[in-house]
Amino acid sequence: MKKQIISFVLTSLLLSSVSQAQIKFDKGDEQGMDVGKLDLHQDSIAVQEALSDWWKDSQKTLSERMSWYNDAKFGCFIHWGVYSEAGGEWKGKPVTGYSEHLMRKEKISLQEYKDKLVIPFNPIDFDADEWMLHAKEAGMRYFIITAKHHDGFAMYFSDAYPYDMRMTKYNKDPMMELRAAATKYGIKFGFYYSHAFDWEHPDAPGNDWDYNNPGGDKLIGGANWWLTRTDFIPHAEKYVSEKSIPQIVELIKKYNPDILWFDTPHKLPLYENIRILKSIREASPDIVVNGRLARFAGGNLGDYINTGDRAAYFFPVKGYWESIPTTNESYGYSKYDSSHKAVSHFIRLVSSATSKGGNILMNVGPMGNGKWDEKDVEIFKGVGKWLSVYGEAIYGNERTDLPVQTWGVTTKRDNITYLHIYNWPKDGKLIVGGLTSDIDKAWIVGNSNKNELKTGRLSSKDVEIFLPQIAPDTINTVVALTLKEKKAAYPVRLLSTSSENILYAFDAELKGVGLGYGDGKPNRNYVKGWNNNSQSFQWKFRINEAVNYDIYIEYNTESEKDKGSVILNINGKRYEINYVPRLEKDGVNSIKAGQISIPKGEYICLLEGDKYEGVSYLRPIAVRLIPVN
Repeated sequence: MKKQIISFVLTSLLLSSVSQAQIKFDKGDEQGMDVGKLDLHQDSIAVQEALSDWWKDSQKTLSERMSWYNDAKFGCFIHWGVYSEAGGEWKGKPVTGYSEHLMRKEKISLQEYKDKLVIPFNPIDFDADEWMLHAKEAGMRYFIITAKHHDGFAMYFSDAYPYDMRMTKYNKDPMMELRAAATKYGIKFGFYYSHAFDWEHPDAPGNDWDYNNPGGDKLIGGANWWLTRTDFIPHAEKYVSEKSIPQIVELIKKYNPDILWFDTPHKLPLYENIRILKSIREASPDIVVNGRLARFAGGNLGDYINTGDRAAYFFPVKGYWESIPTTNESYGYSKYDSSHKAVSHFIRLVSSATSKGGNILMNVGPMGNGKWDEKDVEIFKGVGKWLSVYGEAIYGNERTDLPVQTWGVTTKRDNITYLHIYNWPKDGKLIVGGLTSDIDKAWIVGNSNKNELKTGRLSSKDVEIFLPQIAPDTINTVVALTLKEKKAAYPVRLLSTSSENILYAFDAELKGVGLGYGDGKPNRNYVKGWNNNSQSFQWKFRINEAVNYDIYIEYNTESEKDKGSVILNINGKRYEINYVPRLEKDGVNSIKAGQISIPKGEYICLLEGDKYEGVSYLRPIAVRLIPVN
C-alpha cells in the first residue's frame, strides 16, 4: 500500500504540472489529447489509465457523441436541493455567496442539516412539466439538474447510498419526473453530480467541521491535500468506491442521461477522477462528460472544456466548450439576491459564445417549494422570444473565419453566414470587414418575405450592406448572407472611423510564455501573468480612411501595490503609460494614453512592458480607439 500511495502522489503531482507544451489539444475540429505526449511516469496507475485502450477508444467516437451537443448551443442548468428552502438565509441572517454552499459557509453539523433542512423538505409546488416548459420556452435544447451537490444529499431515490429523497417529507423522486418531462418535450437530459466534494460522507474530502477532513476551508480550498495528508488517501478511495461511483452508475442505469456534469475535481487525486471516468465509459460509452471531472494543467480527459463561472466575455478556446452564466449571482436560490441581469445580456451571451464555437448552459435556482422566481421566468421568456425569430443563427452554427467586427459577431451554418448586429449603424450602412467573397443574397432573418437587402463591394477586402434606418431588434438583429463563392476571409480587423473600437485583451495575439486569461467576469476579462519584458500583446488592424483617435487603456492590477509603466506603440508612435494600483479588487482603471492621427492603411497596436513594482505589470482588459471629429 505504501508503494502504491507514493506512486499515486507522484502521479498527481507530475500531472498537475504538465505544461501546454506537453499536451496537444484540438486534433482537427475534435477536442482530444495526444496521449503520445503524456509520457511522464509509466509505472504510475494514473498515467497507465490515461494511456490505456479504454480512453483512446472513447476518443474514436467523440464527434458522434458530441454531435447533438454541438448543435444544441443553449441549455438549462438547475441548482436545486434542500438548501433551496433556506434561500440564502440561516437562523434569520443572510448568508452571502452561493446559497448552495450554505452547509459549508455556516459550518452546519450533519445532524442539524438533516433535522432542519433534509427531513422537512417538501416542495409541494414542484411540477416537472412546468420546469421543462420554461426551458423549452427559452429555446433550450438540453437540461442538467443537480442530482447530488456538495452537501452529499441525493435528490432522487438512491439504493446505492440511501441518503436521499426518501428521508424528506416529500418522499417523491423529482429526477424521475424531470427525466420523463425531458423525453416528452424532446430535450436532452442529464445530471450534475458532485463526485469529489461531499460534506456528508465521513471519508470524503471537504467536511472539516464534523470530521476534520482535508479538502475544506482549513486547507485554503483543499487543493492537493494528498501531498500532505497521505493518511487520508485510503479514506478518499473508500468514499469513491462506496458512494461516488455507485451513485453515478445508478444514475446512468436508472435515468439513461445524455450528459453528466461534474465539478471541483481538485478535491480528489487525479487517478481517482480517472477511475470515475472509466466507470462511466464502461456503464455507457455514449454519455457526454464535461471537462470538470478529470482535469489537470494543460487539459482534461472529458469531452469538452468548461470556462469560468458567470463569464460575460470569452477568451479563445479551441474545440468544444461551454460557459455557465446564472440569472443573478448565486446558482442556488437566494431570496436576497436580486441582481438579475437583463434579457439583452443573455441574448448577446448566446450569440457571442456561438460565434466562438461554444455553448451556453444558463442556470436558474428554483425555490424550495418547487416554484421559480418570476424574475427568472421573465428572463427565460425574453431569451426564448428572441430565439423564436433568430434561432437559425444559433442552433447548429459554428465559427466563421471573419475577423472581429466592430458592430457585433458572426456565425455560420451550412452555406449561410449570419451577421449579429449589436450596434446598428446610424447611416444604415453596415460594413463587413474581411469578407472577400461576393454576396449572392442578403436579408434580415425573421422577415417572412426575405426581402433582399442592397449590397456593394467597397474593396477586395470589404463589402457594404444597406440596412433599414431602424433596427428590427435593438438587442441583436441578424442579417443572413449567401455567398457566390467561398473565399478565405481577409484576417485583419477593420476599425470604424465613425464609432468606438474596443481591442479586447481576449482578442489579442499573446507573445511570450506564462500569460493566461482571467475568467471573463466583468472587469476580469484581463490577461494575467505579465511579469517580464519578453511578453507582449499585439492587435493587427486596418482603416479605410484617415482618422484621429483618442486612445484609452483599461486595466486592473493583481494587487493593490502594483504600479509601473507600459508602452503602447501604434504605427511607430510610442505612448508611455504610467499606471497606478487598481481602484478596487474587480474594478477597472482607465487611462487616456493620448491621441493619434493615422492615414488609411494596415497597422499593429503593440503593448509592451517597461518597468513595474509589486507582483506584475498591469492586467490589460482593453485598448479603446475613439474617433475624434
